[in-house]
Amino acid sequence: MRVLVQRSKKSSVSVDDKVIGSIDSGLVILVGFTYGDTELDIDYMVKKVLNLRIFDDDNGVMNKSVLDIGGSILSISQFTLYADTKNGNRPSYIKSLKAEEATKLYDLFNQKLKEYIRVETGKFQADMLVKIENDGPVTILLESDDKYVKER
Repeated sequence: MRVLVQRSKKSSVSVDDKVIGSIDSGLVILVGFTYGDTELDIDYMVKKVLNLRIFDDDNGVMNKSVLDIGGSILSISQFTLYADTKNGNRPSYIKSLKAEEATKLYDLFNQKLKEYIRVETGKFQADMLVKIENDGPVTILLESDDKYVKER
C-alpha cells in the first residue's frame, strides 16, 4: 500500500464538472494498493497518516499532525502509484491491485480514517479533476512495507 501525502491549505475533487469533495486545511492523500495488501497494512497507514507531524507548531517547526490542527483529509484512489517504468516509456500497472479488490481496501481505509477525522473522497475509477493547493510544498510518500523495517 502506498499513500502520497500532501499538506494542503485548500483542495477539491470534481467528477463531471461537479465538486464531490473538498477540504480546507489538512491533507490530500493519494492512495494505491498492490497484491498482498491486507487490513494490517491499512491499520498501519491510518495510524501513520493521522500522526504524521508535518504541520507547523508555534515556532514554525513541523511538529503537529492533522489531528493536532483539527484538519480534514481528502482521500483519492490512485492506482498509478504502482506504475512500473523500468522497461520503456509506457508505464505498466501490473503491480496495481485489480479494481474489485482495491475498492474494498480503499473503502475500509477511508472508513477507519473517518473514526478519527473528517474525510472527503473522490470516486473510485472515475475520471477526476483534483485541485490541490499544496502548502509548503510538503509531499511525503508512505509505504506500508515500511512497517516491516522496524521488525527486522
